[in-house]
Amino acid sequence: MEAHPAYTGCMTFSLRRLGDRGPEVFPIALGCMGMSGMYGEADESESVATIHAAIDGGINLLDTGDFYGMGHNEMLLGRALRGRRDKVLLSVKFGAMRAPDGAWSGVDTRPAAVKNFLAYTLTRLGTDHIDIYRPSRLDPAVPIEETVGAIADLVRAGWVRYVGLSEVGAATIRRAHAVHPVSDLQIEYGLISRGPEKAIFPALEELGIGVTAYGVLSRGLLAGSRPSGRKDVRGWFPRFRAENLERNQKLIDALRETAAANNATPAQLAIAWVLARGGRIVPVIGARTRRQLEDSLGALRLRLSAEDAARIAEAVPAAAVAGARYDEAQMRALDSER
Repeated sequence: MEAHPAYTGCMTFSLRRLGDRGPEVFPIALGCMGMSGMYGEADESESVATIHAAIDGGINLLDTGDFYGMGHNEMLLGRALRGRRDKVLLSVKFGAMRAPDGAWSGVDTRPAAVKNFLAYTLTRLGTDHIDIYRPSRLDPAVPIEETVGAIADLVRAGWVRYVGLSEVGAATIRRAHAVHPVSDLQIEYGLISRGPEKAIFPALEELGIGVTAYGVLSRGLLAGSRPSGRKDVRGWFPRFRAENLERNQKLIDALRETAAANNATPAQLAIAWVLARGGRIVPVIGARTRRQLEDSLGALRLRLSAEDAARIAEAVPAAAVAGARYDEAQMRALDSER
């Protein structure tokens, strides 16, 4: 394994294109969900400082959802991007429904709802267009052709630049792509979440569609992070439950030891492993602080060969993980798991 010079904040790296027709982006994207309470309380001033540091470090793709904090995340980004909007591409997920108490209440991706969601998103973000717009989940009541057709209308109108997808399977991807070219699929992928490799990634390769990979650290599990309290949604995820943590600790320890042997942190090695899986894949890191961001960007120093990546996967085998990535009800609802 080779290493780049230490990260300085002004290094240059080859951009990655999201699919054959998508935009060129920095090798790592910033996911902003955790800045709006999903993983417990977040410091807003530190969140803004982290966004600014990401942009200054070269990151040009920011990911959010209109349902993160019931609009809070978009408003936060809107404030952080004043005077900087032209430096970034915005990826926005829509469709998840929330109740006033924060409960999840289903998915709505009807064409009229798509256009309504976008109108509010543009206002909260203070922008005149979204770069990549994607349904957060497949709506079982709405054919994907109708949802993508509505986004395509918004592309033609100039309100959206590219169509994206999230957590859908190969058959749905093909149907969507037949309506309008898809830039990228956002899906959970990492050392211990390798399900997309079987059928989804081959379909993406065939169609020329990129990947924005979230959950690279399995929501901080591989970095040793733990749920911080009642408001931290990770407390509901099987991999963090007490009965599974002891088994998963062995994987965490193995990654830590492997990373130390390569003068890297666990987060850096896990991100570098995903980067090494192909030039169409862009990891979406959920850094909430400048310290976490700096650690994650350190992954760009590492150059993993195919042999390096294989050894890491052998040391941290996905088959050994205890617990699914979501609870049973959510797993059943995921089109990507069918």
